[in-house]
Amino acid sequence: MTRRQAILSGSVFEERIGYARAVVDGDRVHVSGTTGFDYATMTISDDVVEQAEQCLRNIGDALGSAGCSFSDVVRVRYLLPDREDFEPCWPVLRACFGEVRPAATMMVCGLADPRMKIEIEVEARRGSGGVTGR
Repeated sequence: MTRRQAILSGSVFEERIGYARAVVDGDRVHVSGTTGFDYATMTISDDVVEQAEQCLRNIGDALGSAGCSFSDVVRVRYLLPDREDFEPCWPVLRACFGEVRPAATMMVCGLADPRMKIEIEVEARRGSGGVTGR
């Protein structure tokens, strides 16, 4: 029986709110909504593209700790307070997911801190890292 494993990033939010950056459950990896905070310094850029890049670095670290990578991502959700901020992020997102082609959803909604301009959540399946399709 595979045990559930919590992966922590060291973010103060995880401790204050009571959640893990990611949870490994069998071959599934669920990465919590991840913002553009640099968790080592607890700083965040004012630029949405830089925030998206930092989100992906944070997610990449969590995936790596779970024994997988972006190539194993099967689902991604993008949450943004301002829909106009989404398109400028497309090149960064495409660089990460363009070959992977996970199922994706973008939602416009409020985020926990007004400095946050994007939040990204992913689900991965360890060992799935291949892409087929047209």
